[in-house]
Amino acid sequence: MKNIDHFNLRSFDLNLLVAFDALISEGSVTRAAEKLRIGQPAMSHSLATLRLLLGDDLFVRMGQKMQPTARAQSLAGPIREALHQAQAALKVGLHFDPSTEKRVFRIGVSDEMAQVLLPALMADLAQKAPHIGILTRDLSLATVEQLLSRSEIDVAVGVPYVPQGAFMGERLFEAEACCCFRSDLIGLKGALDDAAYFAGRHAVFSQVGDISGCVGEIYRATGHVLDVGFAAPAFLPLLAVAAQAPLIATVPARIARLYAAKFGLTVGPVPARSGFSSSHMVWASHTEHDVALSWLRACIRACLKDVEGAGGDMSDEGKHFRVD
Repeated sequence: MKNIDHFNLRSFDLNLLVAFDALISEGSVTRAAEKLRIGQPAMSHSLATLRLLLGDDLFVRMGQKMQPTARAQSLAGPIREALHQAQAALKVGLHFDPSTEKRVFRIGVSDEMAQVLLPALMADLAQKAPHIGILTRDLSLATVEQLLSRSEIDVAVGVPYVPQGAFMGERLFEAEACCCFRSDLIGLKGALDDAAYFAGRHAVFSQVGDISGCVGEIYRATGHVLDVGFAAPAFLPLLAVAAQAPLIATVPARIARLYAAKFGLTVGPVPARSGFSSSHMVWASHTEHDVALSWLRACIRACLKDVEGAGGDMSDEGKHFRVD
């Protein structure tokens, strides 16, 4: 996103751009004044100010018409486009028809939500909002505030971030994990109990330089050291590896329900503490009443609820909160 020189813009009356556009359109100070519903002296003053600030005559009289100079002609297109964009921006949130709207929403998603939410969301939008586009960004606890405060995303989904200050949000669901494996590869005879889990070799989720990842770290605190053979910053690679190597992949239960069978994996329980945190949906407070973004958040909730229909708990669904 390009930076805006707010200091210089503050010294320039942006109403002058409106006056310039009216002069270009009408070719007459009198008609431009009538179009803007101001007096002719006020329009003449605006033209004089524009000439002074831009260092050009901008419009010269030729017969009954004010003819734009080359400088004015070069400015006409960009100024008209800027006014169109400003007009569109001011209308945002006043009306939104998903069936006809052409718009791109930007969603920050955790890896879990990239696999669980996005396929369901795109299928839903294809039915009721066929012209809506979705641009996703990778999301982590460390980046959620930055992406939202810079308006690089409209909503963040899947991080364990409790909103505060300029942000609002809701808890989507609590942590729920399981493990996926091939019994023949890990040499398992019978059910996978806690002892077999800790005795096995593991594939875990890690976004840092430590191969033990969040799962290994949490179990280390309970006195168990996992033998981790593979770590990745995404969940599907864990399943892909466990499908061909003697490793136990610990993943969110929602990932396992959707994808374990596709990799030919058996799903089993994990010891009580898995290391996965609760998931939240977060947005900037100033977008709380934006009609389009409220609709998007409702779609996200509905899609996740449908996914949860296969099992799981969303007992905290829809509980908004803000901490100042």
